[in-house]
Amino acid sequence: MSDKPATQHLFADALARVQAICATLAAEGGWPAGIDFSRIVVEPPRDASHGDMATNAAMVLAKDAKIKPRDLADMIAEKLRADDLIAAVEVAGPGFINLTLKPQVWVDELRTMLREGAAYGKSAVGAGAKVNVEYVSANPTGPMHVGHCRGAVFGDALCGLLDFAGYDVTREYYINDAGAQVDVLARSAYLRYLEALGEIIGEIPEGLYPGDYLVPVGQALAAEYGDKLKAMAEAAWLPIARAKAIAMMMDMIKGDLAALNIKHDVFFSERSLIETGNNKVTETIDFLRAKGDIYEGRLPPPKGKPVEDYEDRIQTLFRATAYGDDVDRPLIKSDGAYTYFASDIAYHKNKVDRGFLDMIDVFGADHGGYIKRMQAAVKGVSDGKAALDVKVVQLVRLLRAGEQVRMSKRSGDFVTLREVVDEVGSDAVRFMMLFRKNDAVLDFDLAKVLEQSKDNPVFYVQYGHARGHSIFKNAREVVPDLPEDDTARAAYLGDAPVDRLTDPSEFDLLKRLALYPRIIEAAAVAHEPHRIAFYLYDLASEFHALWTKGRDLPYLRFIITNDAEITRARLAMVQGVVSVLASGLAVLGVHAPTEMR
Repeated sequence: MSDKPATQHLFADALARVQAICATLAAEGGWPAGIDFSRIVVEPPRDASHGDMATNAAMVLAKDAKIKPRDLADMIAEKLRADDLIAAVEVAGPGFINLTLKPQVWVDELRTMLREGAAYGKSAVGAGAKVNVEYVSANPTGPMHVGHCRGAVFGDALCGLLDFAGYDVTREYYINDAGAQVDVLARSAYLRYLEALGEIIGEIPEGLYPGDYLVPVGQALAAEYGDKLKAMAEAAWLPIARAKAIAMMMDMIKGDLAALNIKHDVFFSERSLIETGNNKVTETIDFLRAKGDIYEGRLPPPKGKPVEDYEDRIQTLFRATAYGDDVDRPLIKSDGAYTYFASDIAYHKNKVDRGFLDMIDVFGADHGGYIKRMQAAVKGVSDGKAALDVKVVQLVRLLRAGEQVRMSKRSGDFVTLREVVDEVGSDAVRFMMLFRKNDAVLDFDLAKVLEQSKDNPVFYVQYGHARGHSIFKNAREVVPDLPEDDTARAAYLGDAPVDRLTDPSEFDLLKRLALYPRIIEAAAVAHEPHRIAFYLYDLASEFHALWTKGRDLPYLRFIITNDAEITRARLAMVQGVVSVLASGLAVLGVHAPTEMR
């Protein structure tokens, strides 16, 4: 596989070979035309003792080929045995095919890693497709809390992953600046305005936002307007206070996000849908009505627990059931105002109009019931051409040495994102927020993420990268002309005699490294950045284990003082580790330090 193009990784190459064999068998055996070979996969076997790769080719093609899976597996295996890169082929169970590759394949792949450097693992699987990822979208009513933090990190890492896998990614934030909550914000800010003018406001009334983060908004209003707002009716001052409060809250939110190295390409205002002269919500409803997707009707009473937006009356409904939802959905409330859902349909139609047929929305744990209706809406406004994937991010339990942390000095009733980042750093926050699948509750222990141990994944992975650089530093006694620069060092080690890597533990590490491009593609297609975090931890663990083994078995040390050639070969392997760890951490938005402090 040394002659494969740089963009095609080992598993993709093996898949292409299996598909070519199946196409040959189809031609020789007169299989029906149009058999779908895309169902074939080549992946690592669950049990490493079964070989290096496994394929389901015989299992998925047997029915179409009208051949028993086991018989078809034997036919495929026979042709695979003729491949000069494959050492052994075994048919297992009902028709799975296990492959063991020749050792040369793994050292050739290491050469590919050194040649491609930071580009190793980059994929063209996205083929430049436009994808819109909407994440965070916290209401602009205060600082971001630790719950928002997880969605922010997940969304941003997903964008980094998709970008690395060849998609054209737009990072978007939807500002909910048109609902009742921003009027509550305005009234809360007005109270702080009165306070800035010297009035005693006492305890913040129930229903308003009590946090002292609104004090600067009141002060800014007082500085700009003096006491003029006091003379106005609420209908006059409320839009002024609202605009100022939203602008300052969004500046605060952007600052919070910047502390996590998160930047969005687009900040989209919900209010812009209804305040542009041509009301986009009305326009969208008219568009759907013309298609027959809107009607006047009465909804049946909800089964089980009460539904928040249910009203027993004739009302304007979106025919969501025509697009896979459980029930049709109301668009206009009894007071004539649009439902949140109506605005959300218009917003997603706007995305479709901007050319996004591939959309991902990151929802908080409390929005799970909203998924089906939004997917139905996207199908409705795009005539089924667009797809919406919704990723639900579960709750974060914030702990300190096992004890739950509940209160914040700044906000009064929740812990802010900024407080957490200031305490443990953005790297720890980002990595640990990804070291669990997004739909599982996450325990984040502020004490544990500062430990320097294997039990702290972010430390262990970053330490793997730093350890590699420490090895390079120490190796200059044996290889004095080893470059310090990463790119130059990879080029220098490109002709290292890597054929001298023969120990099984070295091959285990090479095989783990070679998995990286496949992990990138699989994680990108599944929209699951946690897979990268898991992989990096496994890679770092294997690297640390090999280093430790060298302490007990001196012949396995990375630096052999009287053998510059084996040292260079092992440095090439260490360069592969350093390069892949740096690449994976960069995808997740985490730094790769060259030394640990």
